Amino acid sequence: MKNLGNEHLDQVFKDEITKVSDFKFGTTVVNVFDDMVSRSVPYYNEMQRMLAEIAADHVKEGTFVYDLGCSTGTTLIGLDQLIPSDIRFIGIDESQEMLDKCDVKLKEAGFVRPYDLVAGDLHQQLPISNGSVVILCLTLQFVRPLYRERLLKNIYDGLNPGGVLLLVEKVLAESSIFNRDFIKYYYNYKRRNHYSELEISQKREALENVLIPYKLSENMLLLKEAGFADCEIFFKWYNFSGMIAHKKS
Repeated sequence: MKNLGNEHLDQVFKDEITKVSDFKFGTTVVNVFDDMVSRSVPYYNEMQRMLAEIAADHVKEGTFVYDLGCSTGTTLIGLDQLIPSDIRFIGIDESQEMLDKCDVKLKEAGFVRPYDLVAGDLHQQLPISNGSVVILCLTLQFVRPLYRERLLKNIYDGLNPGGVLLLVEKVLAESSIFNRDFIKYYYNYKRRNHYSELEISQKREALENVLIPYKLSENMLLLKEAGFADCEIFFKWYNFSGMIAHKKS
């Protein structure tokens, strides 16, 4: 990982906060997001490589590739390496600050393909059409549970026959016994990446009402109920999982 200046290091929860507020993807988080996610998500680079590899096998000429919750554009940059340059990318994010940062990163990466960055609330109907690939990378977990079924149906309807949804999520274990263990292993991972106990504790509190994970089986059921005929797990690390869902041709 390239050396980052202190202004780009995740120190959002380094100092004690009297009253921790709900986590938001505002300017403070945007500035350190790439460092935060690389230190907080196990095998994040491998996840990105896998997303690009799988997407490249399913993209179709004349269609669109969507990244919902595109944040700073890391996934789009990975996709750009493997997908023909005439395919249009569409990144959607609720945070305008994220979209501004994403645009800068895409330009720095030398993007020549057509692309759109759209401000959109995933709790509302999204303008998805002519899609061959839709990606939700660590995004669905931030959508309020009441709206997840509708979002997945929105995606299904916007995909062309034969299209795929690639979903990466933080998940709960099927058993509470394993869930406790997996959380312990996950916090050990954070400690190895130099997060302090205070940082771990305060971020957990900030995310408590914002990031609501489902069990893997619950996510798979949601995909089936949205209409996806075939679903498979392509990545699993304790309480993180990657899934692919296919719309019949």
